[in-house]
Amino acid sequence: LPGTLTVVQYRGETVHWSAQGMMDRKAARPVRDDTIYRIYSMTKPIVSVALMQLFERGLVQIDDPVYKFIPSWEHLRVYETGSYPNFQTVPCDRHMTVRDLLSHQSGLTYGHTMHTNVDAAYRELGIGGPDVPTLQAMVDHLATLPLEFSPGTAWLYSISTDVVGHLVEVISGQRLDAYLEQHIFEPLGMTDTGFWTQHRDRLATNYRPASGGGIEVAPDWVGRTYVDEPTFLSGGGGLVSTAGDYLRFCKMLLGEGTVDGVRILGRKTLELMTRNHLTDDQTIYESSFTGRYQSSFAGNGFGLGFSVALDTADSQIAGSAGEYNWSGAASTLFWIDPAEDLAVVFMTQYLPGSTPATRYNLSRELRAIIYGALN
Repeated sequence: LPGTLTVVQYRGETVHWSAQGMMDRKAARPVRDDTIYRIYSMTKPIVSVALMQLFERGLVQIDDPVYKFIPSWEHLRVYETGSYPNFQTVPCDRHMTVRDLLSHQSGLTYGHTMHTNVDAAYRELGIGGPDVPTLQAMVDHLATLPLEFSPGTAWLYSISTDVVGHLVEVISGQRLDAYLEQHIFEPLGMTDTGFWTQHRDRLATNYRPASGGGIEVAPDWVGRTYVDEPTFLSGGGGLVSTAGDYLRFCKMLLGEGTVDGVRILGRKTLELMTRNHLTDDQTIYESSFTGRYQSSFAGNGFGLGFSVALDTADSQIAGSAGEYNWSGAASTLFWIDPAEDLAVVFMTQYLPGSTPATRYNLSRELRAIIYGALN
């Protein structure tokens, strides 16, 4: 790893804050407390909280059909055979709901899943890339494509939370960046979190495995620089943040929706979000559509924006039932353990490769270290 920043919040105190290594190896710049990181999919819990704020205002229900807010999605269908643009499809068993989006049971996919003819169509159309420059353009394209499966019948990590970001815009009447700033970042004092940063000198360099061993600089995904304002505001992976900012978000979660007297979310709403919402209370292992996420998510279900621990013996990870978490593509991660009054934020910038030798078991190793240190 090029450099890391590890933060542990325990029983109301920040008991560990450790910066190690370099944020930029070539320039020999060490990791700083205010280093800015691409948090990729750690954007998802933030955007999920945003939608649930609108739920608390009575503007959306999680059992609402998605077509209530995206009318062109009323007649989505499910893939049966064929390749783009000559798909053969069948009707959905039921309409996609808001809960299906929040829990990744929507039937949507990612272009980089590399599993089916549907995700091949995502790649051909550039969904999630610079060729689809706005959230509105994305949902318009998705209206023309079949789902991988009928909503609610399986779990598949997907572009769903980008659609959640679009719903935040439609329901609130604000751009996603403006909504997040007004309702989450400003109230929590997350001054360095956003879809781009003006502090180029504090943005960590991103790395990946080099073909000859070691690591090399990784180009930013899909044309993003993170120092220029983007047109596509990705609710699934577009934010940059600091360890300190994300810790503020985690303190709010650990405080049942409130931190330092600032209420972001209701206690019962957060309780709803951190229950397992997979059909028939299945685990991700049991309901995974592709099987690629099974081994790493044994003993875990999925809530509304978070993975949720159900059985630590099944997962074979130290921790507590009810712990919830998520991670980012560049090896960032966080988790919240209400039973232990514990929150952990880990920041780095390393995009692992496809081979096992380049993929590190950071989440399990950190849990072993940190839970082993508790009194």
